[in-house]
Amino acid sequence: MRIEILVFDGVDELDVLGPYEAWSLAAGQSDLEVVLVGLDGPAEITGNHGLQFKAPEGLGVPNAVLVPGGGWLTRAEQGAWAEARRGVLPARLAELAPELDWIGSVCTGSMLLAEAGLLKGRPATTNHSAWPELEAFGVELKKNRVVDDGTVVTSGGITAGLDLALHIVERKISPDVADQVADSLEYTRIRDVHVS
Repeated sequence: MRIEILVFDGVDELDVLGPYEAWSLAAGQSDLEVVLVGLDGPAEITGNHGLQFKAPEGLGVPNAVLVPGGGWLTRAEQGAWAEARRGVLPARLAELAPELDWIGSVCTGSMLLAEAGLLKGRPATTNHSAWPELEAFGVELKKNRVVDDGTVVTSGGITAGLDLALHIVERKISPDVADQVADSLEYTRIRDVHVS
């Protein structure tokens, strides 16, 4: 299973790096592969807090895509809010989603899924400060850390991305591997998951 984490300037670093590390650890015990990708090809990214890193590839047609957030709540000039206003990223997600096993989000990455029309009428969550905005998209708001609606998996703010990543490991590989990854991270799992 190939998971592509879609990154862009202004992205919240922990939204990206938490799931990336968890899935990288799980990859040693499964066929899971995780890679950072830019929307329009390989990219050099500057995160919301100034961390600079590279996405070595562009968005392809993987088994799954994870969309992080960052910059939505502050209406930053770079980040999820800016990407929503630009419109290219939500349009690409809308086009790609039917080909995926699942599409997911961390924090306000769910606002990009909502902008793409992927959450209307479905249960989902986001950063607690953006709950009213998410509901305005016609989403059935759930206040859990992770909401699994089969082909769409969303998580709350920032650290909830670790819970999403571990939930996916449990769902796609095994509970034992998910627990082993959590132990390696020295992370106590918060099993606040709504499954539809």
